[in-house]
Amino acid sequence: MDKQGLKNYIIKNLSFPDRTLDEVVEYFEEITILKNDFFLKEGKVNEHYFFLQSGFMRAFTYDSEGNEITTNFYQKDSVVFEVSSFYLRTPSTENIQAVTDCYGYAISYNQLNLLLHAIPEFRAYGVKMLAREYVLYKKRTLELINLSGEARYENLMNSNKEVFQHAQLKQIASYLNVTDTSLSRIRREFSKK
Repeated sequence: MDKQGLKNYIIKNLSFPDRTLDEVVEYFEEITILKNDFFLKEGKVNEHYFFLQSGFMRAFTYDSEGNEITTNFYQKDSVVFEVSSFYLRTPSTENIQAVTDCYGYAISYNQLNLLLHAIPEFRAYGVKMLAREYVLYKKRTLELINLSGEARYENLMNSNKEVFQHAQLKQIASYLNVTDTSLSRIRREFSKK
């Protein structure tokens, strides 16, 4: 399979000369992650930046009582990595697991740094992606504080419909920070609209 999906993702976020883009994507290796396999396990350092070309993944951690809490969902044509573990080289407190068979392209931390230092256009891409991850994190944090469970559900429906095809309801409930019972009620109300 060619790397056109990866190229499209990169140039959607920042334009590149074709020659430079071809040079960058050569560093990405094709990988498959089978359903239920882990891309990252808690306690390990996130070694790869992964472009998910097809499939569906989720990130999760455990609360103080040992309950599994979903922290993120990743759909096709998105980047998968645990930002703080990857950039700070620290053990992750999250797990990232394939919900379906997943296919895409990965680059190691060392290779990514090599490219960031060698190619100014790619360095600009890296800065933009890091800022994007921060903005998404901040937005999610504020939504958990400022929005009702219903509003968070509606945002998720509008931004990532694949969640409802692939994730278990208890995973969606924990992501939205609502109880399973509340999620059932919210879903009933939305089905009447």
